[in-house]
Parts: sequence; structure tokens; C-alpha cells
Amino acid sequence: MEIIISSNTNKPIYEQITSQIKEMIMSGELQTGDSIPSMRALAKSIHVSVITVQKAYEDLQRDGFIETTVGRGSFVAARNKDFYQEEQQRRAEEHLQEAADIARTSGIPLNKMLELFTMFYQDKE
Repeated sequence: MEIIISSNTNKPIYEQITSQIKEMIMSGELQTGDSIPSMRALAKSIHVSVITVQKAYEDLQRDGFIETTVGRGSFVAARNKDFYQEEQQRRAEEHLQEAADIARTSGIPLNKMLELFTMFYQDKE
């Protein structure tokens, strides 16, 4: 599992860890039941504090992405299709809200936005 920490972002390190692990799970790179590195091992490999990794793992557990068992470690949680779709829909809604705000303040008509969305949605590339 490769986590890349960027110093060229305003995003806190624990959020960078959290979002990269979530992305690995949602993309299928990490499957249900796969183990993830211990907090100490991950902290050492990416040269950050164990407390930083602990915060990321707590967020991942709270959001249902991982399960941690004392003495066994952390594993990708069993997630159902509905949970996955809900997370993806939430992400899409954030982008759509931003697009709607830009269109509204720029005077782009709704029918033009619907046309653009349809074009992007149907584009396979």
C-alpha cells in the first residue's frame, strides 16, 4: 500500500492518508478483509507521527471503511453496494453543487448545464 504525502497542499496529513485509503477501497485496490499496515508501520514508512496515522484510522473506522481489532490489526470493512453508492453520490453532489453555484452566478442557463452534464455523463472517455 503506497501513501504519498504532499507538502504542497493545505490538506492536513491525516486527511491525505484518509482520502488515499478511501480511494484505494472504493477503486477495489483494497478488498473487504484485506489488512492494512499497523499505525506504527505506516507512520514509519511515510515518516509521520503515529498520532497522525491514528487520527486517519479513527476517521476511516468512524466512516465504516476499516475495522480495527486489538491484537489483530486493521482490516478493510465489509461494505455493501448501498454504502459504496451513497459515498459516491455524496462526492458527486459536492461537485454538482459547485457547478450549480458557478452557473448561477455566471448566468449560465439551466438547460445549458443539463446539456453539458448529459454530454459528460454519456462520454465514455
